[in-house]
Amino acid sequence: MAAKKRLKTATKIVGAVSAITAAEFGLAAYFYRRTMIRNETKVERTIEMAGTDWSKYMPFILERKVAMMKQEHYDEWTVSSDGLKLHGTWFPKGECKKVVICFHGYTSQGMKDYIGLSGYYLEKGYAMLLVDERAHGESEGKYIGFGCLDRLDALKWVNWIIHKCGEETEILLHGTSMGAATVLMVSGLELPTQVKGIVSDCAFTSPKEVFTHVLKSNYHIPAFPIMQLSDFINRKLSGYGLDECNAAIEVKKAKVPILLIHGTGDTFVPCSMCKRIYENIASPKKMLLVEGAAHAECYYKDTAAYENALTEFIGGL
Repeated sequence: MAAKKRLKTATKIVGAVSAITAAEFGLAAYFYRRTMIRNETKVERTIEMAGTDWSKYMPFILERKVAMMKQEHYDEWTVSSDGLKLHGTWFPKGECKKVVICFHGYTSQGMKDYIGLSGYYLEKGYAMLLVDERAHGESEGKYIGFGCLDRLDALKWVNWIIHKCGEETEILLHGTSMGAATVLMVSGLELPTQVKGIVSDCAFTSPKEVFTHVLKSNYHIPAFPIMQLSDFINRKLSGYGLDECNAAIEVKKAKVPILLIHGTGDTFVPCSMCKRIYENIASPKKMLLVEGAAHAECYYKDTAAYENALTEFIGGL
């Protein structure tokens, strides 16, 4: 009788553990689909989580957009190392000897995140390439790269610019949010000499760390075991780990100057990530913290400070 009772108890425990494991895996799969798979992500959800009030900046953005779209521009394409067709919008300027390649944020696209800054760069004589990162905009891809895969795509675009504009071209990389993580992760790679500097606006350190923060702050859910299960799923489906590439580690190998920009009021990607990245940068570095600015709001919250920081940074390259 005792043996039967122990077997029955063990069976219940195994059943309970299996049910819990299945529930946890189901929850991880749910968050994974909503976060990593192109057709499941929603820009409205991202804006809500980020908490930035864009309505007050819309008149300025629309004014810049009208001027921007009057400029000569074309659709351009390159192919990633894993065979995806990648899209960018090219705004040539003069002989195109100064070019900024712009990388947008999560669930956005190139022609959205850089409308405001187009006025600054075009007036400074920069040609602009506004890329759609993989699984965004008109670029192909099912799974979002969160900088880990996009950094290799960025190198493709750098070489595209060199081929189009010539060996004497000076290239600046500018990224916002996920795009900022992308350009910082690029800094750890062997870059062509034409890349003169990197500008990062509100970058996260790694997908794992920013997801952990969002789970706790937005959903009030512990990261374990969702992150571990999501990492397992992502390695199987997308081919990379969520902490495989960390901007705070990659910048330790950086050789080009880096400007970091972040808002102290950013609750989506905490400013502490910017400070940790800054401490680790091996190359010449500068940092601008905009008081009270929310996620990706720095340029609009204090345009003068942002443009002054850019001008000073570019002038020193």
